[in-house]
Amino acid sequence: MMDKIALILSIIGGLNWGCIGIFNFDVVAWIFGGQTAIGSRIVYILVALASIWCITLLFRDTEAAND
Repeated sequence: MMDKIALILSIIGGLNWGCIGIFNFDVVAWIFGGQTAIGSRIVYILVALASIWCITLLFRDTEAAND
């Protein structure tokens, strides 16, 4: 369950960065009222933690878990 939540948050972060890069528009900041708003900062922190969690997916033995 934690893996799926982390993956969803990482995807949200990636899409937000894509919007920043392509359109110069920060969706998270727009929703929460600016980059320094507490809501935006919480989302940014959650996305960062989720991305760190997703790093562990690279090193897990998924074949052993499927047996």
